Formats: sequence, C-alpha cells, structure tokens
Amino acid sequence: MASKIVGLGMYTPQKELTNFDLEKMVDTNDTWITERTGIRSRHIAEPGTANSDLCVEAARRALDDAGVDAADLDLVIVGTITPDMPFPSSACFLQAKIGATRAYAMDLSAACSGFVYSLSVADALIRAGRAKKALVVGSEILSSMVDYTDRSTCILFGDGAGATVLSECPEGEGVLSCHLHSDGNLWQLIQCPGGGTVNPYSPEMMEQRLHSIRMAGNETFKHAVLKMVEVSREALDRNGVGIDDVKLFIPHQANLRIIQVVGKRLGIPGERVFVDLERYGNTSAASIPIALAEAKEQGRFAPGDLVLAVAFGGGLTWASALMRM
Repeated sequence: MASKIVGLGMYTPQKELTNFDLEKMVDTNDTWITERTGIRSRHIAEPGTANSDLCVEAARRALDDAGVDAADLDLVIVGTITPDMPFPSSACFLQAKIGATRAYAMDLSAACSGFVYSLSVADALIRAGRAKKALVVGSEILSSMVDYTDRSTCILFGDGAGATVLSECPEGEGVLSCHLHSDGNLWQLIQCPGGGTVNPYSPEMMEQRLHSIRMAGNETFKHAVLKMVEVSREALDRNGVGIDDVKLFIPHQANLRIIQVVGKRLGIPGERVFVDLERYGNTSAASIPIALAEAKEQGRFAPGDLVLAVAFGGGLTWASALMRM
C-alpha cells in the first residue's frame, strides 16, 4: 500500500501586517520589500494564540474536505519550529482538541522543510501498516520569534497552518516518493540561537535578542537554489518522469527571487509554478500545505495530475515530494 492526500485545509489569522505597517516599525518601505522578496503582506496571530489553535482550524477544514472523522485517524503529525511549549507536543494538543482519540501524535522539527519531512514520515508509516489514516499539519507562529528591529528578517515571516489528510491507496497512486536531506555543518545560515540548552532563557538572552530568527541572506539564497533544484530532479529521476509531466510545481514560499531562479533552472513555465507568498510571506512548515490547499481551491490541478513540492530550511534541511493527486 501507499498513501494519498484525500483532504486539504488551511488557516491564517485575521490580523494582517502589510509592508506599509512595517514602514512605521522599522527602516524599510513597500518598494524595497516587494522588489527583494515579492511579499506585500503577512498574517500575524494575536497574543495568546497557541500553535495548536491554528492547527485545529486547518485540520478541521482538511477533515471536512476528506469526509473523515477525527476519531478515525491513526496518526497526527505536526511539522513546526514554534510549538505551544517545549512539551507536550503541539500534535498532542491538536489530538485532544479535535478528538482524535485513537491516534498517536508527535511533532517534527525541520524548519521550513517540516511539512515535507512530516509527509514522508506519515507516508512511510502507512506503507509499513502502522496507520491507515493520518493527519499531517504544518503550522507556525513565527511572529513569536521575529525581531521587529531587524529589517532583514522581520519583513519575511508570517503565521499560518496548512493540513492534509492521508489515506491508504494502491502503490503507484498518491505520494510517489519523498526525498529528505540535511547538512548540519551549515546550521549557522538560518538559526534561532536562544531558548534551548545552549542559550537558556534568561534576561541576558532576551536583551541580546537571541530568541529571534537570524539569517545569512546571500549565502542562504545560493544554497536554497542549488538544493531545491537538486532535490526536485531527484524526485523526477526516481519516478522516471520529466518536468513537462508535472502539472504544478509548489516550492517553499520563502522569496520570489528564489522561486523564479529555481523554476528557470528546472525549465518549468511560470504558469505552472504556484506562488502565494505575496499575501502570506514565509510561513515555514506551513508554506507548502497552505499552497496545496489554495491550489486545489483555485483548480490548479485535477485528479491524476502530478504535483511536485520542494522545500528548503534551517538545519540546513531540504526535501521534495512527488504526488499524483
């Protein structure tokens, strides 16, 4: 058996933070942000909102789309780097909130690659007979770790959640293959150094803003393009298909320039590349499932079409998934 996506759902908080709002907070402007990133707005969770709250909204929509009851789920995975708390996992909170009483639940941390990593784990467990129905969510409240005095990073990130319901299917349908990679030697390119055992929470840590995202933009750009192209080709080669066979290419929504360069190197026309970061910014692990849900809503793929998703994030991590929808 293999696994296939039978339901999709997404949720973003109501509050929007536009480029014009950021102009009032930090030394930047709408033109500068748009030209360099392609982002015009992002959604921000209200104070006191838990990551699992976003998960619940996206999960309920995905379950409704699939016609699956939460009580019938065997597995819940949440890809995130902004959990409700260090433990229990956000997946356990989500399990309780939706009534997935017989499922086992866990979080997975792979930064912006978190959803594809989580999808791969769920697919493998279904193939191994350890689950028949799984809920896979990518959810982030990145505003909780953004330094709004750092104009190089605060313009990039937003909050949101995307969810998929997976079910058993015959081999050759659904998720055809997933490809996961990492290189811990490059961890410094994208990091949040505070809040763990290396730099525990303290007044000094907070004063130094070590609890906020830090990124080496130019170097990250180079590695992102290279690795996303490589892992995309790996998925195509593994399944004996070409880029012309792919109906829709869904890259991680980090930066429009990265997306454009990756698409050009793969030789895929712009009309078959899905982009929604203009409205959401970089939502890390939520990026791809949000895009999948929106693409379905817009009719960008039909049953039987091939969709290629590719992600890149801190770790460094990068991953791809080729799916027959």
